Amino acid sequence: MALPDWIATFVEPLDRLGIVYMITGSVGAMAYGEPRMTTDVDIVLRLAPDGVRPLLDCFPETEFYHPPEEVVRHEVERAARGHFNVIQHATGMKADFYPAGRDRLMTTGLERSQRLDIGGTTILLAPPEYVIVRKLEFHREGGSDKHLRDIASMLASGSTLDLGWLEGELDARGLTAAWRRLRDEGRSGSP
Repeated sequence: MALPDWIATFVEPLDRLGIVYMITGSVGAMAYGEPRMTTDVDIVLRLAPDGVRPLLDCFPETEFYHPPEEVVRHEVERAARGHFNVIQHATGMKADFYPAGRDRLMTTGLERSQRLDIGGTTILLAPPEYVIVRKLEFHREGGSDKHLRDIASMLASGSTLDLGWLEGELDARGLTAAWRRLRDEGRSGSP
C-alpha cells in the first residue's frame, strides 16, 4: 500500500512530539486489504491534557482548522468517546483524532499496534482485529456497508488474525452474529 502524502501531514507531528498513536478506520483497513478512496484518516492517540497545546501548535490556524484548545482539552479529558478533528485548508483532508482516555479496547489496540514502513514513512497501525471490531461497531451504529466491504477486503487479502482475541471482543460487544455472517459470505465468495 502506498501511503498518500497527506496522511504524513497528520502523522509526522505525532512522531516529533513522541505521542503514542495508531492509524485505524479506512486507512487501517486499506493497509490490510484493498485501497479505496478516502479523504480522512482516523487516529487513536494517547494524549495528556498538557500535550494539547504542543499538538495544536503543529497545525497552525493559517493552514488548518482545529477546535479551540479548551474544546480539545475537554475531549482529551473524557474517559471514553473523545473526538476532535483537524482539517487542512488547502486540500480539505482531515484527521479525526480519538483520545484513548480509559477506553479498554483503544488501550489494548495501542499496545498491540504495529510499525509499518510505507513509502519511506513509518506509521503505527492498529492491529487488524481492532479495525474489524470498530468497523463492525460502526456498521451497527450507522448501517454503512463500506465497513463490511472493508472487512471483506481484509479477509480476502489473508490478514493473519488472533481469532481468540478478536472473537472474545466481538462476543463482548454483541457482534458475533454479524462477524459469522461476514466470514461465511467470504468463504462462499459472496460480496
